[in-house]
Amino acid sequence: MFPASTPRRITLLSALAAVLGLLSGAAAWVLVSLISLITNFSLFGQIGWELPSMSTLEVGPRIVIAAVIGGLLVGLIAKWSPLIKGHGIPEAMESVLRNQSRVAPRTAIAKPLSAAIAIGTGGPFGAEGPIIVTGGSLGSLIGQVIDVSPSERKILLACGAAGGMAATFGAPIAAIVLAIELLLFEFSTRAFIPIAISASVAGGVHSAIFGAGPLFTVPDHVFAGLSDLPYFIPLGILAGLAAVVIAKGLFLVEAGFRRLPVSETWHPAIGALGFAIIGLGVPNVLGVGYDVIDEVLSGQLAVGTLAVLAVAKLVAWWLALGSGTSGGTLAPILLIAGAFGAVVGHATLAVFPGTELGAGAFSLVAMAAIFGAATRATLTSIVFVFELTRDYEAILPLILAAVLADLVATWFLPQTLMTEKLARRGVRVPSDLQADAMASGIVGELMTRHVTTVTPDATVGVVLDLVQSSGHSAFPVIEDDDVMVGIVTRSDLLDPTRGDRDTPIMEIARTDVVTVTKRDSLRDAIDKMIMEGVEHIPVVEGDRLVGMCTRTDILGSQSRQLREDRRQKGWRPPRRGRTRHPSGGGDAST
Repeated sequence: MFPASTPRRITLLSALAAVLGLLSGAAAWVLVSLISLITNFSLFGQIGWELPSMSTLEVGPRIVIAAVIGGLLVGLIAKWSPLIKGHGIPEAMESVLRNQSRVAPRTAIAKPLSAAIAIGTGGPFGAEGPIIVTGGSLGSLIGQVIDVSPSERKILLACGAAGGMAATFGAPIAAIVLAIELLLFEFSTRAFIPIAISASVAGGVHSAIFGAGPLFTVPDHVFAGLSDLPYFIPLGILAGLAAVVIAKGLFLVEAGFRRLPVSETWHPAIGALGFAIIGLGVPNVLGVGYDVIDEVLSGQLAVGTLAVLAVAKLVAWWLALGSGTSGGTLAPILLIAGAFGAVVGHATLAVFPGTELGAGAFSLVAMAAIFGAATRATLTSIVFVFELTRDYEAILPLILAAVLADLVATWFLPQTLMTEKLARRGVRVPSDLQADAMASGIVGELMTRHVTTVTPDATVGVVLDLVQSSGHSAFPVIEDDDVMVGIVTRSDLLDPTRGDRDTPIMEIARTDVVTVTKRDSLRDAIDKMIMEGVEHIPVVEGDRLVGMCTRTDILGSQSRQLREDRRQKGWRPPRRGRTRHPSGGGDAST
């Protein structure tokens, strides 16, 4: 049993998770406050703690100057803490997969600071990526200060990340699902309980600081049910294609920046110059854009305005994130997807004017579909968009369009926004959570029942001859009634201190034998083999030997799982006018 699976360890992790929920909530408040302060000062020339609307921004050189200065500062911070580059989730995933969930403590300071500077000076980002990395860094830091295993540290990192997301957006369920889909790569009691505690505490912090209502408001609309679902099938397909364009466009821009003949320190400033120029024409693309998303969901913006907004935000986000600056992906994609969905909704309603659906419903559904397909975190996107709007009326089309978009994206997008950078570094990210065949299989099903054994009165010479004749490398020593009293291995026999061939075997046999029972899982067996450094482990009932389990036996469980994934021929009726020979050797005309 893993240490983190014991009630005592789960209780410890849960207590630490509650602390992380509070710390993540505080970090979210600090980040949002910093973004508001820097936005007011750099773009509006005023001091304030409330995030202003970009629709009131006065267009002028201040936008370009602030953005470039912000890019330069982010570039300098990135030299001190390289983990702050990009939206941060791939870096958190890499820490889990390659670095035993160890994140440098400076990241907990550098990430929110760099993100606040980037977003506050006009960067077209959201706060979710930075706060996930910040919360994850806090969890990792706690896991490095106290004595925990790497697996427990991973859980603490995920607790901090989930807490940060729940505290920022008031979406605790989505935060839990995101941690499982993108960070944990497991679904277990030892992980779920602490993460749920962290997310719930952080969600309470969100309610206390930011209020308990939904982040976005959706106008009332009627969803009839099954009769309205077909309208969202084309939207799901188009959303999948849009996700492919969004992701591959970003990959191309990132590749372009990597080929620039200048230091990476300058890349954020170059990207800032690009999105600032776009912001001169379309100021609403700057900043987090939550108020703009509300306008899109209201369904009151003209089709032309929606199209311009979607394209401008997309290009600005490509330039900004592709340059390696610090910012999130969620808010930009929600705005791009919402505007895209509204355009599709207007077109659909023009073709089918009889429906009572509004363009805002299509906008809402597209948000979940495109974000889920671009990140391959479909369940997270469905739950997240639902929690942000509390609009249960749209849940059925939300699910349908999101999974259709995911299906389409799998055809054209082998790597997602979260995994492409890691794939270039040679990091393989698990794409599915699957049942462990070794955990579900039991020893009694695959063990070797006919075991070659020796008796206590055997000599070393006899057993050496047995090694030569049988090819086995381990021999249980048994007395009458198959009672096992020890085991001797090839390494024991090759030990130069073992004595001569006439030495009794019990003088070199091991009597403290590690065993398993027929009812133990194959996972228990392989864990004991790894911990003891052996290739075989005896299977007993009480003191009686009933079999032997080897690594080869355990590999049989994997081959059984592979067989279950192989396609089998289905039943098909014979073709009309043709009949099969009784011998089964072929067909003959009737």
